[in-house]
Amino acid sequence: MQKPKQAYFREQLMKWFAQSHRPLPWKGEKDPYLIWLSEIILQQTRVEQGLPYFERFREHYPTVQLLAEAPADEVMKLWEGLGYYSRARNLHAAARYITRELGGRFPDTYEGIRQLKGVGPYTAAAIASFAYGLPYAVVDGNVFRVLSRFFGIETPVDTTTGKNTFSSLAQELLDTRQPGNYNQAIMDFGATQCTPKAPACAVCPLREPCSALHEKKVTLLPVKSKKIEKRQRFFHYLAISHEGKTLLNKRTEKDIWQNLYEFPLLEWPHPSCEEKDIRSSVLWQQLFDGQDVVLGGVSPPYQQVLTHQKIVASFWEVRLPAGAAFNSGNFLAVDQKNLSKFAFPKIISRYLNQAQLTLF
Repeated sequence: MQKPKQAYFREQLMKWFAQSHRPLPWKGEKDPYLIWLSEIILQQTRVEQGLPYFERFREHYPTVQLLAEAPADEVMKLWEGLGYYSRARNLHAAARYITRELGGRFPDTYEGIRQLKGVGPYTAAAIASFAYGLPYAVVDGNVFRVLSRFFGIETPVDTTTGKNTFSSLAQELLDTRQPGNYNQAIMDFGATQCTPKAPACAVCPLREPCSALHEKKVTLLPVKSKKIEKRQRFFHYLAISHEGKTLLNKRTEKDIWQNLYEFPLLEWPHPSCEEKDIRSSVLWQQLFDGQDVVLGGVSPPYQQVLTHQKIVASFWEVRLPAGAAFNSGNFLAVDQKNLSKFAFPKIISRYLNQAQLTLF
């Protein structure tokens, strides 16, 4: 008698995992702090990119108490280049909450884990199952993809109905005897076998009853109903050099790159911005107050694509003559040789590393 499709899926997935799982430093880890750290780093990040960050954070902050005690700028600098910086802010805030409000004891229930800032249902389920063996199924992009293809589910994953459908099915399929291994198995399967593009269907252990394969819908599943529209923003930075110093600003508003540093910024409404526009801006007048300042070269445009935005940035080289001075105002005047100590958005780090201009 043929096994129900759910039982077949679970059995074959666990057999595959026993032979094919990826060796990663957080696998088999039981310390909830390190599991939490790895899961936050891997949110919206490929394993290959996140791995060195996990190793660095584990080395710098081997306990939640040490992370809680670290200065915010130090944490942001260590996170630099990984993107989605709200994760780092939430990680630091949650570490302080655990240390100050929970006496340094990491929560050991699903509900308690969910109380941590930046922890959603997926991350809480992962920590609960990996650290404590609690029966909570993970549901992320990999799980959506694997389940939608195998069971032929065409309900859009970005709708309330879709999320409820997949969450219920994932919980039904969970191997409650070993929830951590099962959750790791389905995530690994989606990441290495049932991939978004060019999945390995020819050698897939689940290929025989896979609905998407038989109905030739592999490339069509999972379904998303909404298309993210990105708006473009045009940034013009003033890279100022005067007597070995430059000016920086810390972004504190509720916008992109919160708590990261940048040069004085002129945001322009359209791509075209000329020297006369820079010189006539309020920012220029505030900084230089009519002084004879040399506006030198301008870098080629740099681009950075975010989830909902595309940033196009140019860097204008500004030099002050001897005897002149800039009005730092609310900006921070720093030694150029110390720039490496500050956490910058990736687009600024690229500019500094490639040294397009002669300033830095």
